[in-house]
Parts: sequence; structure tokens; C-alpha cells
Amino acid sequence: MTEEIIIAGFGGQGVLSMGKILAYSGVMQNQEVSWMPSYGPEMRGGTANVTVIISDERISSPVVNAFDTAIILNQQSMDKFEKSIKPGGLLIYDPNGITHHPTRKDINIYQVDAAEDASNSGQMKVFNMIVLGGYLKLKPIIDPVNIHKGLEKSLPKRHHGLIPEDERAIERGKEILVPVQVL
Repeated sequence: MTEEIIIAGFGGQGVLSMGKILAYSGVMQNQEVSWMPSYGPEMRGGTANVTVIISDERISSPVVNAFDTAIILNQQSMDKFEKSIKPGGLLIYDPNGITHHPTRKDINIYQVDAAEDASNSGQMKVFNMIVLGGYLKLKPIIDPVNIHKGLEKSLPKRHHGLIPEDERAIERGKEILVPVQVL
């Protein structure tokens, strides 16, 4: 099993953190892992993306041109990465701020209203964990025990008290994920 993922959005949305948590969780599961972030000098508000590869086999290169899964959190990323998903692949996106929804018919498309859900609950800081939950519902490649370990490893100790909140947000993402039918 090899899963090649691109996670993309604005800086400050937790894009790099989501990738880091997936990567650490894969390591905790004894998988081969690659985590390759990319972001502009602006950080917050600028575009950011991260490529994560999780595999049972050695990873020959962290550079990927076609992805099994794209997790998209803004329109610029949708414009850039929708075409980079392998046929039969997966696109998960938050519709907040998306003006041109995906149009491909050869991929599986799902929507997770994470921004709206996080805003309604008054917990915007768990936005990225809601999105991660949607992904893990469709591709349960990481055991929940290892997600917990990945959260412990990637979050500073002073934030470990927030891990139960993050885990609830992951479960919430699994609940609110919906398929999108392209007409």
C-alpha cells in the first residue's frame, strides 16, 4: 500500500500540521513516510501545501506529480491540484471560499463543511482535524491509536490537553463528510 497525498490551502489553516500529524502517525504505525512542505514567505494568508507519502515499501522520491488523494482548502489550490489527482483518486474539499467547484468525473469527490462546523461550535482551531477526520473515514490507513500518538508527537507538550478535543473533531469530520456528484 502506498498513499500519495497533497494537502493544500492558505497558511494558518493547519495544512502543514495536518500533514505532519499524518506523517508522524504513519511512523508510529511502522510505515515508510515522506513529508514535504511548501509555502510562500507570507505563511499566514499565503498559500501552503504539503505532500505526504505513506507506504509499506521504501519511498524512492518525495516528489509526486499525480496524487491518490488531494485535500483542498481554498480556490487557488483547487485550481492548481484538481488536475493532479490520479483517475479513480480522491478529492476532499471544504466548500468555504470555493467558487469553482470540482468538475472531474473520473475521481471520487467529497465535501466536508469543516469551516462552517468549526465556526458554529466556536472552535476554529480544530478546523484541520475535522478535515482530517473526513479523510480518515474514506481512507482508514492509520489506526486511531497511532493518530493519537501522532498528535502527541507533533503537538508541543503544553497543548497535549487539547488532544481529546482534536480527536472529537476527527470523529466529527467522519460524520459530516458527504459525497459530491458532478453533473
